[in-house]
Amino acid sequence: MTQLLGDSSKNRKIGIALVTLTTLMFAGLDTSAKWLVLSLPVLQVVWMRFFTHALLSIAVFAPTMGWGIFRVVNPKLQFLRGLILALMTALNFLALQYLQLAETGAIQFSVPLLIAVLSSWWLKEKLDAVSWFAIWLGFAGVLVIIRPGSHAFDPAIFLSVMNAFLYAGFNMLTRRLAASENPVAMQLFSATVCAIVLLPFAWLQWQTPQGMLTWVLIALTGICGGLGHLCVASAHRYASAAYLGPFLYQQILYMTLGGWLVFDQVPDQPVAIGACIVVASGMLLLWREIRTKVSSEK
Repeated sequence: MTQLLGDSSKNRKIGIALVTLTTLMFAGLDTSAKWLVLSLPVLQVVWMRFFTHALLSIAVFAPTMGWGIFRVVNPKLQFLRGLILALMTALNFLALQYLQLAETGAIQFSVPLLIAVLSSWWLKEKLDAVSWFAIWLGFAGVLVIIRPGSHAFDPAIFLSVMNAFLYAGFNMLTRRLAASENPVAMQLFSATVCAIVLLPFAWLQWQTPQGMLTWVLIALTGICGGLGHLCVASAHRYASAAYLGPFLYQQILYMTLGGWLVFDQVPDQPVAIGACIVVASGMLLLWREIRTKVSSEK
């Protein structure tokens, strides 16, 4: 069960620390994946990421949890969650072949805006004028990054946009399942589904990785992916999503730093401006949600 352990200063600090670790892990995952997909088939890298993730999770948690690490309450929705995770990871890794880390990261942070739109359409949640302004502002920021019609436009950006839509649905499904599922079992179940589904595709494209660095980075994708998903699920036990939301945006800084240090790629002005607009719109939307929640509790 994912329950808030009490709204205290200590618990909020623990939640912030876990979210910070999450952003570091996911930035490390994308940086490692970008390096790997430059020399190995994308679906092979995706499969190795989830296979390693599953093996490490079993090795760490099986001694204390036994078969409970695979026990989930709603296997059908968990299977669907695993399929979505496999597809969105494949799209993200494919995009990383052509785009900078900062570009894919900036598009990814449009996810809260997409969740708000999907919630309005699917869950019939009402959005006020300020929330809609934040949403349209964020989408304008995405257009600044994409620059349709310009010479800087790369069609691969649509892979990141598709990934963002899937990520929004993935997050909504995760929130629904988190209320009744163990976070360890949930992340392992999804990783196992991904590894099984992607195995035939990885086998058909298989190229034996060369060099110790490649194997280290393969292991790193599994460690970063597994630890990142576990930390973000655990963080919500210590602090509310509204409180933790702003701290997720630090990931764009780590991805930009990784792109500069590893690939000597620095985002140009439109990407930097667009990323700032997307982050600002997300913060505005989050602030409005917090104000609405506080008002409703009075």
